[in-house]
Amino acid sequence: MDDRGEGAERAEAAETVTSAGPLAHRVPDLGALELLLAVARLGSLGGAAREMGISQPAASSRIRSMERQLGVALVDRSPRGSRLTDTGALVTDWARRVVEAAAAFDAGAQALRVRRDSRLRVAASMTIAEYLLPGWLLALRAQRPDTAVSLLAGNSTVVAERVLSGEADLGFVEGVSVPAGLDSAVIAHDHLIVVTAPGHPWARRRRALEAGELAATPLILREEGSGTRQVLDAALGGLARPLIELSSTTAVKAAAVSGAGPAVLSELAVGEELAVRRLVRVPVDGVALARSLRAVWPTGHRPVGPARELLSLTRT
Repeated sequence: MDDRGEGAERAEAAETVTSAGPLAHRVPDLGALELLLAVARLGSLGGAAREMGISQPAASSRIRSMERQLGVALVDRSPRGSRLTDTGALVTDWARRVVEAAAAFDAGAQALRVRRDSRLRVAASMTIAEYLLPGWLLALRAQRPDTAVSLLAGNSTVVAERVLSGEADLGFVEGVSVPAGLDSAVIAHDHLIVVTAPGHPWARRRRALEAGELAATPLILREEGSGTRQVLDAALGGLARPLIELSSTTAVKAAAVSGAGPAVLSELAVGEELAVRRLVRVPVDGVALARSLRAVWPTGHRPVGPARELLSLTRT
């Protein structure tokens, strides 16, 4: 036990703090208040220290520090044990309310985290939604089986709008740049290729297509605002000519397979068709069709909870 006299304890407590300054500088932390409550309940500084999982000297030092902070004596120490002063009893009553309020605050915050973690809203551009996201979501489900996931699929422009408006917790886009108001991380790299049905004259050509011929030929294309269209327009200086404009990768692929004309698609989307020669890849020269696939979120707000875990899964 601390064997200093009561007079020394009270003199130490008289070193008062000023009432000015931030509240945190004038109010003891929760750990100190919980220690005081334990002393009041057990009547022993040593017992309170054991309950709190700290040493008795550390507990004694913490009580003294709290007394200096408040400018009043809280505990009378003697060889027979520790008891609260009259002032200490009053402070302990206040401390109990603070600790109970903190416990209620923590319970409320935990409920908010549970609510947040119970759902995940994802917005993804079509190629990512159709060919990459399913695998990522299966991996996420193995880690978070209780998280309900909703997917909003659309072109890259729509995805950006949904993330900015708060309709989605995380987005995935394929465009040439990151829309204003969003932060991003590159999660994969992709390449657009020109494909056509085996019966098309381009399927038998040996000489690579050049930019001028590609720009002059009507193509089956994704709609404006899609990442695929943005990359192609950037590569051809905005001169791409649509034969048909369609709003999904699957629809563009089906039209190309039917023989309607050449199409420009992600190589992620046509692996199976190329393998069985339902489509033929047409060589292209001098046209920059590489692109980065990105995860996006509102500027300054890094993904948390399930969104953060999904983001990490895209990089494995």
